[in-house]
Amino acid sequence: MRSCCLCVFVILASINEFKKTGSGRLDFPDVLSMGFEVVNPGKIETTVFADMGAWHAYTLPASAKDNGAFIGPLLMDLKGEWLGNTISRLWLKADGKELNLSTAKTKLKYYPGLLLQEMLINDLKIELQLIFVSDRSAMINTRVYNLSGKSKKVQLSWTGEVQLTSANFKKRDRGIDIGFNDNEHQFIQQFNSPHKMDIRISENRYQANLEEVMVQPQAHFAISQTQSYYLNAKESQAAAGRVFNFNKEFRANQRRWDKYLSDYFNAPGLQITRPEERKLAVKSIVTLMTNWRSKSKDLLHGGLFPSLNYQGFYGFWSWDSWKQAVGLSYFNPALAKENMLAMFDYQDEHGMVADCIYTDKKENNWRDTKPPLAAWAVWKIYEQSRDISFLKTIYPRLVKYHNWWYKNRDHNQNGLCEFGATDGTRIAAAWESGMDNAVRFDKAVLLKNNSSAWSLNQESVDLNAYLYAEKGYLAKIAMAMGDFKGSQEWKTGLAPLKQKINSTFFREEKGFYYDKTLDGQWIDVDGPEGWLPIWCGLADTSQLNSILKMMKKTNKFDTPVPLATLAADHPGFDPLKGYWRGPVWLDQFYFGYSGLLRYGRKEEAAYFLDKLLKNAEGLQGKGAIHENYHPLSGKGLNAKNFSWSAAHLLMILKENTHDTF
Repeated sequence: MRSCCLCVFVILASINEFKKTGSGRLDFPDVLSMGFEVVNPGKIETTVFADMGAWHAYTLPASAKDNGAFIGPLLMDLKGEWLGNTISRLWLKADGKELNLSTAKTKLKYYPGLLLQEMLINDLKIELQLIFVSDRSAMINTRVYNLSGKSKKVQLSWTGEVQLTSANFKKRDRGIDIGFNDNEHQFIQQFNSPHKMDIRISENRYQANLEEVMVQPQAHFAISQTQSYYLNAKESQAAAGRVFNFNKEFRANQRRWDKYLSDYFNAPGLQITRPEERKLAVKSIVTLMTNWRSKSKDLLHGGLFPSLNYQGFYGFWSWDSWKQAVGLSYFNPALAKENMLAMFDYQDEHGMVADCIYTDKKENNWRDTKPPLAAWAVWKIYEQSRDISFLKTIYPRLVKYHNWWYKNRDHNQNGLCEFGATDGTRIAAAWESGMDNAVRFDKAVLLKNNSSAWSLNQESVDLNAYLYAEKGYLAKIAMAMGDFKGSQEWKTGLAPLKQKINSTFFREEKGFYYDKTLDGQWIDVDGPEGWLPIWCGLADTSQLNSILKMMKKTNKFDTPVPLATLAADHPGFDPLKGYWRGPVWLDQFYFGYSGLLRYGRKEEAAYFLDKLLKNAEGLQGKGAIHENYHPLSGKGLNAKNFSWSAAHLLMILKENTHDTF
């Protein structure tokens, strides 16, 4: 038995730093509701916490029977699986008597970057804190405070049990290794203490017993543990011998998260003063950070999953990445740059960027790409970072990508492009639009351009509006690099394309933009592509007024959650089953909202935003940000904790200036 009377000032310094942040993370507890019990390792739909690009995540317990533990970890690669319900549950004896922590008075909190559990029982306060300290490691710090007037003998133990049948335990000095029969993954749990520890393993569980310690009155005992998850042996070998000091890492974690919040709230744009909007901004930031995955295996740079709560989204998508990068640029431009580079790591020799990429590049999807918004994202990153070297690195790749569209997706070579595919299938061509099953593509057919390129037989207004904007942003990027000739060349292409888009796609009798077949037939579907041109300034005032009139029709787009992906009076309108056939997606809402602000229609923009924030499930309170929303009921649909929705909310809340070309 050892006596423990640690210096209180060390802890007070940590606590004081934790409390003095003003508008820091302590002002934003529980912006997302957490609480779960793992029964099925493959059920991953609950809200979790991850940070620093780690490939594992945790959440808070839903039941008092799990007091003394954080739930998880959830392990990620090409799919997500829970290792178990609790891999490190604390048990406690005081003066030889086992305490039932399920009866303790318990406080559970989730702050940005931190999970916290506090229990009061028998004149003891037990505090558990979980933070991430690297892209592969989390730390749990346990403190036992003696609140009584006499010394107490305390013994701590931990147990853990795995639910994955492929997992196997091995004992190590002061910890355990968990390997897997079906992959190279490795999970290492290491206790950081000089005290003697007895570890025993039995099949799918372990128990670790720390020697008894004496805790003096009004003092405390502390011990930390590191939980690391590696996707292969190379990663674990690279991290071998690395040791973390919890107090030091906690202070760094505090500073980093306070800076994220400060950088966003102080970024150029609107000052966000309403408490609910500030909470929504923080909720959006933590959503993006939890979906961050660092480079691993065939992912050569870090990036974001669309959502770690959906098994089909365990990769990086190009269209998602462009949008995510803009949201990230406000508070983490370094990660925004990583996310862009991750996609351009998989640009082929012709200039095409893959649709989606994975830790195993054999799974990458080359059947299609996604709409071109990359130059927009790069420019927005530059506005926040002023990193010329990044522009110089990525500009040639952006040019190659832009030119690829005209070489491979302009069937009749008239300067207007079509969505298409590399394999001649309509489904891949629809994927390329980003609007996978949109009604406007139901009757489209494929036309061959060359041996590896097909186009739909319709020219799409949104695609060509994106390409118009990309020319404008490429001009800005060239100018920032001092390439005045290149900038002027991009600008020269703007006016002719603007005229061509308006003369081809604007339908005077309806006052809205529509796709058109190559033989000149209108695609008579009212959708968000009809207002997309106002986002990049293509419409004149008369056109804007008629577009706004369409947007404000209650039988079409002015629904309780407004600006859906298909007019509510269309026969194909089916938000619950339709994906892109009726739900409200926040990127398309943003393009309409931002476009109205561009033309000075602040009142109408505020009207739509107010309806969105009031009626979309989870945007107020502690609910998750969803992939999309039911326009009539407001119900959150499809994946929870969705990255591009979070990114667009950060843009929407800040939006007050617009780029001119």
